[in-house]
Amino acid sequence: MSVVEPEDYQEAAQDQAWQEAMNAEINMIEKNDTWQLVDRPTDKPVIGVRWVFKTKLNLDGTVQKHKARLVAKGYAQKPGIDYNETFAPVARLDTIRTLIALAAQKGWKLFQLDVKSAFLNGILEEEVYIEQPEGFEVKNACHKVYKLRKALYGLKQAPRAWYSEIDAYLTSCNFIRSTSEATLYTKSDEEGGILIVSIYVDDIVYTGSSKTLLSEFKMEMMQKYEMSDLGLLHHFLGMGILQTENGVFIHQSKYAKSLLVKFGLEDCKPVSIPLPTGEKLKKVDGSEFADETMYRKIVGSLLYLTATRPDLMYAASLLSRFMNGPTKKHFGIARRVLRYVQGTLSYGIEYTKDSDAILVGFCDADWAGSEDDCRSTSGYAFSFGSGVFSWASVKQNTVALSTAEAEYVSAAEATAQAIWLRFVLDDFGEMQADATPLFCDNMSAISMVKNPVFHQKTRHINRKFHFIREAMQEGVINVKFCRSEEQLADIFTKALPRERFNYLRLKLGVKSVSSLGEAVEN
Repeated sequence: MSVVEPEDYQEAAQDQAWQEAMNAEINMIEKNDTWQLVDRPTDKPVIGVRWVFKTKLNLDGTVQKHKARLVAKGYAQKPGIDYNETFAPVARLDTIRTLIALAAQKGWKLFQLDVKSAFLNGILEEEVYIEQPEGFEVKNACHKVYKLRKALYGLKQAPRAWYSEIDAYLTSCNFIRSTSEATLYTKSDEEGGILIVSIYVDDIVYTGSSKTLLSEFKMEMMQKYEMSDLGLLHHFLGMGILQTENGVFIHQSKYAKSLLVKFGLEDCKPVSIPLPTGEKLKKVDGSEFADETMYRKIVGSLLYLTATRPDLMYAASLLSRFMNGPTKKHFGIARRVLRYVQGTLSYGIEYTKDSDAILVGFCDADWAGSEDDCRSTSGYAFSFGSGVFSWASVKQNTVALSTAEAEYVSAAEATAQAIWLRFVLDDFGEMQADATPLFCDNMSAISMVKNPVFHQKTRHINRKFHFIREAMQEGVINVKFCRSEEQLADIFTKALPRERFNYLRLKLGVKSVSSLGEAVEN
């Protein structure tokens, strides 16, 4: 079923359902004491507003809800006049996955609340005036305008105003805000129970060990704000989340299917690995230039898919190096990665219960892997013993003169991430008492960490990478040797043959939902 959404007020006014949606939006604004009608100012700009319409569909394609949103034309705002600061923090995906992995490890359930018209709750610090919305002008006062007390969607400072509001409220309720993640809050009771809350704009995810804290939090939030209680967490930031008795499975199967349809590959033949192992990509490869816009769309879509698919991380990272002036060969490889997606549509990461919540890391590097500038590729992954929840594949900023140096730089980058993850876990009430094991498959790099001597082969390495030695001495990390065959981060640094790729993919916790014995919700 295809639904045509109105483009403007005149179109929407012809349909009773859309008219009711607009009335509901205006009622919500007025109920929230968002504005007051005043005379048009002579010394301040007045911003226009427009209606935006969106249809929410059921899984069978039928209309679930018509939603109308009154949006300010924020592009007309001027800095220092009707807005100042605009930055508002949002939760990092690493933090969300860490929370999910911890909940699975502890056997906690994850819940979700949705704030209705969240931005309308943000109190403005600046004087902002808007025109009266089309179709809802006040009789005998059409010359007047609204002065905003609270934010509207579309205003540049609206996200910041909402964050300031929710932050002040949670702080007043004795929540402790994380110093490492500004959108993460925790609260403990006298019995040792804990409640963890993560905020992503108007979506609130919460979990914890205390049923009392969980129920009190939901009740207080629904009394304070207009809320939708979505119950158990099923969908968040484009991710599908399946909570089972054994743990939590996250995936993006619906998004993956939409990608294939978008790029005309819904009926393509799948391949078993994303990248061919026999060739390396470079900027100039002798082939003609490809459609740059389409190439960027494919790569950007693949990067978004890596939120739950670490097996795609290296391929997406490699392709992103050729965003400017891609060739037909680059384009062909990008299409090949989509063919790999075709064969792994139902794949995601499974997080399961484990005996101890011990942070474990792996780091690796591919020395001089880039054909264009001879720079190396770093990769790392962290887990609690089941699925990985933090990973990366990045090209190093400097040229390494040896394999040991490339591995040393990779270990330093992984150490920085390990330190941050330890801070976050500490906020979760899971302080890592022992040093975090960081597995590296290069003995020379490990020796450079454990023996802080500067000699001919190490004196040129940038000083910032040597902080790994201090972290080692302070007991924050413990760099250990592992055999190359067991190096999980190898999948983030180079194209691998099928057997090796499949082995490491399974070790990362990436598997098909069919292995769980349950169906993924579409």
